[in-house]
Amino acid sequence: MIKSLTIAKALFISALVITLVAPTKSVKAQNSYELNTGWRCAPIANTKDPGTAISSINYNINDWMPATVPGTVLTTLVANKQMPDPFYGMNNEQIPDIYKTGRDYYTYWFVKDFKQAAATKGNQVYLNFRGVNYSFDVFLNGHKLNSQLNNGMFMRRSFNITKWLTAAGNNRLAVIVYPPDVVGNANGGQGGDGTIAKNVGIQYTAGWDWIQPIRDRNTGIWDKVTIQTTGAVKINNPHVVTLVPGIRQPDGAQQPAIIKVSTELENAGNAPVSGTLQYILDGKTISKKVTLKANATQEIKLDDYSLANPKLWWPNGYGPQNLYNLRLQFVADNKVSDQQDISVGVRQLTTEWNARTESRQINVNGQRVFIKGGNWIVSDEMLRFSDARYDAEVRFHRDMNLNLIRVWGGALIERPEFYEACDKYGMLVFQDMWGSGDCNGRWIDPMKLEDQWTRRKYPDDHDLYLASIKDQVKMIRNYASLAIWCGGNEITPPEDILKALKDTIMPALDNTRWFIEYSNSENMSRNVAGGNGDGPYGIQPLSVFWNDRTFPFNSEVGSVGVSDYESLKRFIPAENLVPPVYDENTHKTKTDPVWDYHKYIGYDGFINKYGKPKDAEDFANKAQLVNYDQYRALMEGFSSHMWDWYTGTIIWKTQNPWTAMRGQMYDYYLDPNACLYGLHNGSAPLHIMYNPTDGMVMVANNTFKPLTNLMLVAKIYDMAGKETLITQVFADVTAATTKRYLSIKPNIDAAAKEDGAFVVLELLAQDKTLLSQNIYWVANEKGDYTGLQKMDKANLQVTATNLSNGKIEVTLTNAAKGPLAFFNRLSVVDATTKARLLPAFYSDNYVTVLPGETKKVMVEYTPVKDAPKPLISVSGWNGPERFIAIGQ
Repeated sequence: MIKSLTIAKALFISALVITLVAPTKSVKAQNSYELNTGWRCAPIANTKDPGTAISSINYNINDWMPATVPGTVLTTLVANKQMPDPFYGMNNEQIPDIYKTGRDYYTYWFVKDFKQAAATKGNQVYLNFRGVNYSFDVFLNGHKLNSQLNNGMFMRRSFNITKWLTAAGNNRLAVIVYPPDVVGNANGGQGGDGTIAKNVGIQYTAGWDWIQPIRDRNTGIWDKVTIQTTGAVKINNPHVVTLVPGIRQPDGAQQPAIIKVSTELENAGNAPVSGTLQYILDGKTISKKVTLKANATQEIKLDDYSLANPKLWWPNGYGPQNLYNLRLQFVADNKVSDQQDISVGVRQLTTEWNARTESRQINVNGQRVFIKGGNWIVSDEMLRFSDARYDAEVRFHRDMNLNLIRVWGGALIERPEFYEACDKYGMLVFQDMWGSGDCNGRWIDPMKLEDQWTRRKYPDDHDLYLASIKDQVKMIRNYASLAIWCGGNEITPPEDILKALKDTIMPALDNTRWFIEYSNSENMSRNVAGGNGDGPYGIQPLSVFWNDRTFPFNSEVGSVGVSDYESLKRFIPAENLVPPVYDENTHKTKTDPVWDYHKYIGYDGFINKYGKPKDAEDFANKAQLVNYDQYRALMEGFSSHMWDWYTGTIIWKTQNPWTAMRGQMYDYYLDPNACLYGLHNGSAPLHIMYNPTDGMVMVANNTFKPLTNLMLVAKIYDMAGKETLITQVFADVTAATTKRYLSIKPNIDAAAKEDGAFVVLELLAQDKTLLSQNIYWVANEKGDYTGLQKMDKANLQVTATNLSNGKIEVTLTNAAKGPLAFFNRLSVVDATTKARLLPAFYSDNYVTVLPGETKKVMVEYTPVKDAPKPLISVSGWNGPERFIAIGQ
């Protein structure tokens, strides 16, 4: 039986959409609007008429299906309940795969009626497509607009439709969209049989080790469609470069920065046009007189501008993300012909070889930045992108205290709204181009249809690839966050493509960023530790992250990521909510088939150390303890060797585009798990920590400022809450380094021998303000957490206060006598259903409160209109779930 969305799940997704808040746009045309509603579609099997007929306003499409645009064919079919939700259970197996059906099955007509008055006085009207997969023909009011088939998933297309608009203003657009030329056999390999990479498109749609195949291979009008009105002259592909010489600090007065602006100007008229190209920045206007030939496009460079005392843009954790608005205009006859507003972050990126680590380091505004990154696939496997979802996901990365996102090469060059969010939250972007070692021939692979020599030449159309790269570079090059261009994931593109990228395209279009040939290239990082340049993957003893040296700029290292029980219930049927069972003797795991289908990755014996799980809920709760510990240790271990072994590391991976069960800090529904807060702790800019193998206490300072006269405190608590002070000493911390102080291993070993213990490290300012706190739970001498299983209930008092609309302060106070209130999960929930309101953002979570201590957690969410005031749910390891009313 095909299972579709339950009513509760449908309501949940509706609430999710409602609560996402859209940020403002950073690039905006003067007169432009989206065609994003009112589309209809039909498969070609149902429609034999030509596009010239279908695009006639009188052609009957009343029986056509409502279509989701932007979106894919599968997006539309699921929305219309013609296909089940592929994210739930094993529904994806019920959806016909294009390899078996043939391409025609997912070839569709899309039609949109829209109002647009005919242009007057030399004005021009354009129809713009930002992304169609894979090829398409387009018709308007009975006229075909393209002379040859538009190919390629990653090509923007623009059509001047001025002469085809009707006098009455009633217009019909018809687009026929064809799937990728080669759809690939989804045979279980990475990218299936690999032939999906013959296209210039997304590779993972044929399946990967973290996702099932996407049955239509993302066929559709997957990105925005806009109508734009200009005067005779249109602004295309503006380019803004900022130069910030010298070594800067985030605060204080600044020496000037240089602003360089150029753009393409297109004169669509039949007569020359004279006018002024100008931009307005920080109250100043920089301009140039221009004369453009008829029916011509010309690139114009404006004079450099020296911006006095600039407010600089910095990566997260190092300084503010200041952004300027730059308004670029072409003015003729005292009228604005076209205008674009561009958000500009003033910063300069450089790289240099670090001889000590034998890897490249990234400098921003002259300061070296230790990279703490996460690998990103896409926001949604069905390409249901939104500005608001991008904003929420990138904000989560900011909340993890990361400073870089790597966009993986088996996916896409992301949409502008993604980089806009990265600009806002201070995330540098490491952008792979299309290609992967799996599909493109790096390894022998029996799952692949063709040999390595053949696969090494993918894609089939190199000219289309290069044209697509040029177009996408122009689309995103103005974003301050974009830091690195990369030729591909674990492999270079074919030699002719690589040569064009290095020698021609990047120097001409974007010569201020670091270009590396492939993601684990020795030009980025020497292989000083052996191995293949990345990893380890999967769950690890914590000592591995601290003591085992890996690639000095590691592009992929990662572990587990099962979310909690509330998350699992959203996509796993009740009968399949069965916990995995790990056999300590055989080292094998027995896993439910739905868990396997959703790519569960084993926790091995790590869960059992907390007591064998009673059920799936108990398993998921204990998994959060492991999640937190794994990711805190991962980032602490790399930070402990900052600028000694490493210049950076990037987690594989931080998010999933569907309901997978590995490598995620939050689930598809934007519900965070303990991975996120383990990272939030371990990646903090100023962070006290200790090595679990030798007991060495150290402080990582990821800021540009030294700190003096601090107090370092180390103490131990037993399971009953009794405190024992180990040491309390003054400490100084140099800028941008990790400093070692003393070992507390003998104290820990003695205290934890029987039932384990809690180790508490604190760093205090001169006024005794707590700057950093880190609470570890330590296993007994056998490696088990028996003491946690014996803990008494904590006497935790919780209050919640509404500070403003959508902002809550939660106060947690633990009684002075008694155990720690351990590992408390906070959630903002619907008062009636008790379902979590998503997304919600917490200043901290999975919080442990010491005896006699008070902690405050800030919660932000988007209130649902006319809904009752929510509640705060609090549930801890040694405390039952409670629902707290929110006071004023």
